[in-house]
Amino acid sequence: MRSAVNETQVSNVFALFKEWDKGDQVVRKKFLAGFIEQNQNKTGPELEQEFAEGASLMLVRLTAWLRLTYMFGSALTEQLQSIEIFLSASGGHKFITEFIEVGGILTLLDIISLKQVTEINKAKALKCLQHIANSGRKYKELICESYGIRAIAECLAKSKCEETQEYCHEMLLALSKGNPKFEQQLYKGLIALLPCNSPKAQQIAVSSLRTVQPIVKIALPTIVPCLLGLLKTLHLDVQYEDAIIKDLECPRPTYIYIQQASAAKIIGLLCKQNDDWAKKLLQLRIVPKLMCGLGNTNYADCQRHCSMTLEYLSRTYPDVATEVSEKLGDFLFQMLMSSPEVLYLNLSALQIEMLENIKVVKEVGEMETPKEKGP
Repeated sequence: MRSAVNETQVSNVFALFKEWDKGDQVVRKKFLAGFIEQNQNKTGPELEQEFAEGASLMLVRLTAWLRLTYMFGSALTEQLQSIEIFLSASGGHKFITEFIEVGGILTLLDIISLKQVTEINKAKALKCLQHIANSGRKYKELICESYGIRAIAECLAKSKCEETQEYCHEMLLALSKGNPKFEQQLYKGLIALLPCNSPKAQQIAVSSLRTVQPIVKIALPTIVPCLLGLLKTLHLDVQYEDAIIKDLECPRPTYIYIQQASAAKIIGLLCKQNDDWAKKLLQLRIVPKLMCGLGNTNYADCQRHCSMTLEYLSRTYPDVATEVSEKLGDFLFQMLMSSPEVLYLNLSALQIEMLENIKVVKEVGEMETPKEKGP
């Protein structure tokens, strides 16, 4: 038999439920405000104690109200905050199961897809989804089976709020781990984000791909043109842009020049990271192309990155040093080796013309073993 205290608590809870069932939006919002304030970070057992072992009855009422009103925004912030308390409760795994059983995942995905929903509420819905995804593989699969990857990717691409976009980022990463059944779908979704109009979304997509690519291992051919297209961007978070250009009010460089500079920079990074990659790139005759880029007076960044990459290759491979020295002459070659960042400032008109007209004259065959670098 229940004690007198328990009987009183049960009676109070049922009275509260009766008030909720009869109450209007104002009454319910007031109740939820108090609930949120008093129950932050409570565990599942603590929530059960709060409702005299009837916490699930409260969650059912809350979820039913959310599903009826989320399209109109009635108390949506309070509803999502309250639901998150249940979903994030330690030892309250059954609340997640109960929420899913009444269509909670589809409701949350609908919320992040609606234009009329505020960015704040989309972020809160994404937080609820994250608690579900963090509960295990089968929950990640349920989100993906509900077309969650597409909904989250579209939210990321369309959102103007960085907080919302960051929650999308966290969700995509959560779905990428321990979810082999949908890793290819997620991978394709990230690639589809690369051409979107949001620089932040592009940045997040590339960052996520760096995590997902080792998981899927084999790259899809469609990723190459999408990544090359990003070399055109002028956005600071995606591609470095020299602020001096704005200060001098110079004409913006065309996309092809930005691509050249980015390509030269990436080639240099790849060569420094892996000797086998460097040899493969040299077999593709990149040295004459880098020297040709060094003569691009329309964009200083292109010249600078080309000269820095040439300096590394010349210092590492004797065949490259010989080829570059023959083309540039002893004076410019010594300047390249000592100050590659400013070489382009010392090129004469004749030298620039010569560099612009360089053709691929020979294919670099077997390269020598890199010189041992001094301490």
